Amino acid sequence: MGNILKDKVVIITGSGQGIGGALAVAFAAEGARVVTNNRSEGTKGGDAATVAKEITDKGGQAIPFFGDISNFGVAEKLVKAAVDKFGRLDILINNAGADRPHMVWNMTEEEWDTCIDSFLKGSFNCTRFACALMREQKWGRIINTTSTAWLGTVGHCNYGAAKAGIVGLTRAIAREMGRYGVTCNAYAPTAGTRFTLSEDIVAGFKKRYESGLLTKERYEELTNPPSPETVAPFLIYLCTDKASDMNGQVFDVTGGNIALYSEPVKKKSIEKKEGLWTVDELIKQAPTLLEGYKNPAPAEAAK
Repeated sequence: MGNILKDKVVIITGSGQGIGGALAVAFAAEGARVVTNNRSEGTKGGDAATVAKEITDKGGQAIPFFGDISNFGVAEKLVKAAVDKFGRLDILINNAGADRPHMVWNMTEEEWDTCIDSFLKGSFNCTRFACALMREQKWGRIINTTSTAWLGTVGHCNYGAAKAGIVGLTRAIAREMGRYGVTCNAYAPTAGTRFTLSEDIVAGFKKRYESGLLTKERYEELTNPPSPETVAPFLIYLCTDKASDMNGQVFDVTGGNIALYSEPVKKKSIEKKEGLWTVDELIKQAPTLLEGYKNPAPAEAAK
């Protein structure tokens, strides 16, 4: 057992298996006291109790909490469970979520709501209650899980929208909570899990590659991903005092490669000093904004 996170209390949502489960075990191995979570007991492949037992069997401290954190009240109870058991909450990793892939013209309202609620609303719900505590204790670490899908995706616009929303949520929370010694960052992991290696998700990667949204190199990374354990070291680092000035940032973690996404900036502009633009003027001038740009999904030629 290490002691980098000795006595810190961490909640990791969606930690019954996969990346969340690997994070729970790794954080516990560094001395953290862990609250594991997933929606219900008996999930095929493992659940929050399975992971908590693995931790305690190794001499660590962990308790499971079952509940759907897309429910505001359940998220409040999850945070309360950490405090009731361990006396405080220092770290929150928002990892839980459920994808419901479909092309936009076939997507149902239920599929949209399930994805947005589980990923985006669930991240807000847990963050809201964690921040109330962290603000008072003047220390905290919040890590949100986004995805490269926030850059554009095919076959699950609900997932892409949720993950883009998480980036916006991260940047806002960082600015609200930074003054209290609380950082909030997001990361996009690439790792092999039941979710990322499922038939539907792999098919989605293929569509994105064929439509030009993924390079061949990135497609091969996504379909031959590293193990979930490779994500943990960087997230543990973000939760130390050494990373106190890393706030509101978005990272990509793919095996041994860790990358920082650029800050959004105005790339180029056109300006008319007086009066409104006319459409004819814009027809001539607007294309200069997109110099070097390539449409990621151009219209197919008529057959």
